[in-house]
Amino acid sequence: MFKRLKNVRGMSLVEIMIVIVIMGTVAALVGRNVISQFEKSKVKTTQLQMDSIKTALQDYYLDNGSYPTTEQGLIALVQKPAGSPEPANYSPDGYLKGKVVPKDAWLKDFIYESDGANYSLISLGKDAKEGGEGYGADIIFKSNE
Repeated sequence: MFKRLKNVRGMSLVEIMIVIVIMGTVAALVGRNVISQFEKSKVKTTQLQMDSIKTALQDYYLDNGSYPTTEQGLIALVQKPAGSPEPANYSPDGYLKGKVVPKDAWLKDFIYESDGANYSLISLGKDAKEGGEGYGADIIFKSNE
């Protein structure tokens, strides 16, 4: 019995270390690609959310002749706004499905600015600061451009 165990060779510490380094390298390469795809998907999700809001704003405009003002905000798409200009033909169902104003993919509120005739819709991106580069860059839509 002891003879048989003598012939069985285990792995050395160096071999184990090599396997761990290889596994770590593969994990780092795969992880970097997965994170990059995840961030790309957040940008796309934010753009889709903005498209949904733009459609709702267009419907609001067609019904009422103007966009909600900055003061009325995006909440005017789910609740009839008070103040001037008062919407003349506000839809009783609102303009957004689920009666909730969506947030961007980083769970931040969109910035909405409007004088009633034109509007800007902005997500500050991953870094939640003005400007930025890459995935931290602002995502901006202006109705007059």
